[in-house]
Amino acid sequence: MTVQISTPLGQIEVAKEVIETIAGGAAMECYGLVGMASQKYIRDGLTELLRRENLKKGVVVRKDENGVHIDMYVVVSYGTKISEVAHNVQSKVKYTLQEMLGLQVDSVNIYVQGVRVTNS
Repeated sequence: MTVQISTPLGQIEVAKEVIETIAGGAAMECYGLVGMASQKYIRDGLTELLRRENLKKGVVVRKDENGVHIDMYVVVSYGTKISEVAHNVQSKVKYTLQEMLGLQVDSVNIYVQGVRVTNS
């Protein structure tokens, strides 16, 4: 499945996997984010942190008649303000997708799947 972007020169089709990877990479640059979580989430009450090469598994891209929507499943660092981390991730992902692909994202939904203590 692809997302189509119209330009004056023609159509560009971008695979959803590409958008998911870019969004996951952009999110990981945000302060307070420990990692991406699997969308399948809880198995015995534990979240599975995804490695760098599997970031796209914590991101879901949906396209409907209203536009493009992104759902992100994240794990935040203990001691950070969750609402600020979520807002920063939303802003960074929207900005990055706009700059890299020219893709207008209508919503970035953040689902916090857990809080982890990190060794800094």
